[in-house]
Amino acid sequence: MHKVEDMEAPVFKTLLHFIYWDALPDMEEFMGLSSKGASTLMAQHLLAAADRYALERLKLLCEAKLCEDVAINTVATTLALAEQHHCFQLKNVCLKFVALPENLKAVMQTDGYEYLEESCPSVLTELLHYVAKNNEKSFIASGYGSETLLDGSDGNGRRVKQRMH
Repeated sequence: MHKVEDMEAPVFKTLLHFIYWDALPDMEEFMGLSSKGASTLMAQHLLAAADRYALERLKLLCEAKLCEDVAINTVATTLALAEQHHCFQLKNVCLKFVALPENLKAVMQTDGYEYLEESCPSVLTELLHYVAKNNEKSFIASGYGSETLLDGSDGNGRRVKQRMH
């Protein structure tokens, strides 16, 4: 008898259900999961198991579920998983969510963020790019980006004639 060491029993039970029925069970009924957080945690564990056992359809289902359930307290861990298991759509959804100014500070205070820092430091560089891009967009949207620079150029080295307002 082979013992599965690296997987919790509920995750293995769900994995077996998927292999036999080609569908995910209703998590609330099947596992007694009552909260959104518990079902997100299950989807995170299932995603890792699906990737390990090359169950591409299950991996895609978990990725879709996690894209729908992005939240402050789970997004950093989900982002680390997305990076480790090559889930590019999920990674982008998480990066965009974390990069929002109203989310960033709260996410940085979670345990998941610490895990992200330790396990996937390169993702933090990508996150900084998203934050910079968001700041640039809000700068332009506020009207500052459309002005000419103090030296009379447009930022591309071309001289611009000042308009009379």
